[in-house]
Amino acid sequence: MESRVDHNRISGCTLPDRTELQERTLKTEQDIIVGEKCRIDYGLSGKDVVVCEFSRINGSIVAAGDARIDNWCEVSGDVIVDEDAYLGEGVKILGKLVVRGDLDIGDNVQIERGFEAKGWISIRNPMPVIIYIVMYLVAILGIEREDELSSVLEKIFGDDEAPAATPLMIPGGSVLDMQTFSVPDRMVIGSGCRLHGNIRAASIVVREDTTLFGSISLREDGSIARGSVIHGDLQSEGDLRVEEGVHILGNVSCRRLTLHEDARIDGVIRAPGGLKIERGSA
Repeated sequence: MESRVDHNRISGCTLPDRTELQERTLKTEQDIIVGEKCRIDYGLSGKDVVVCEFSRINGSIVAAGDARIDNWCEVSGDVIVDEDAYLGEGVKILGKLVVRGDLDIGDNVQIERGFEAKGWISIRNPMPVIIYIVMYLVAILGIEREDELSSVLEKIFGDDEAPAATPLMIPGGSVLDMQTFSVPDRMVIGSGCRLHGNIRAASIVVREDTTLFGSISLREDGSIARGSVIHGDLQSEGDLRVEEGVHILGNVSCRRLTLHEDARIDGVIRAPGGLKIERGSA
């Protein structure tokens, strides 16, 4: 089957439940998928970690499962992998590589501080990450037609919902540094997350009991679920919904605002399109 799937499938950013941006590491209990041409100024820690081509990770990568780093990526820290590792052509690791399973390594790979691999070592160019993902889905789901595959990918990469097993997905072209968490499209943050930095996205859904130490700036609509705390401003060119028990320590600016009576906003509210107060449980 010829695949016409491209990296644009990963168009939205999803952070699963209980994701934490610690001092130098973005940590999750789920898999991590990083789109192409991203720059992330901290490390990654998850189950399987997949990084698409031409991305730069300015930190270490720790994978409890496999790690697959695509062509011409650069990692400034160590890469620690509990199972198998796949390094594409031209990958550069400025730290040390430790692989407790097999190592599949491409041409022109540089590892500045050496490597340890307890399993087999194969020197060849692993298949590109996106092709690997497609073949993986075809194998486990028994998909035979391309339209079926497109439907599945749309559900996985394009849905606003974030079920518990959804991987942490960062779309191509994203820039994540210590001050700004900027993604080109929509963003969904799961429940119980704890994050630092100012978020810039097209739209956002923040689920229950999440804490953000920073501001949110949107081009479209957004919603903040009950119990969440935003230590900064909330700004949008679209509409906003703020649910029960939310605490926003800064200003709120948007077109129209739907605000629960038990939410708290410490700063100034600007909503030229109107303010609607909700009462009772949602």
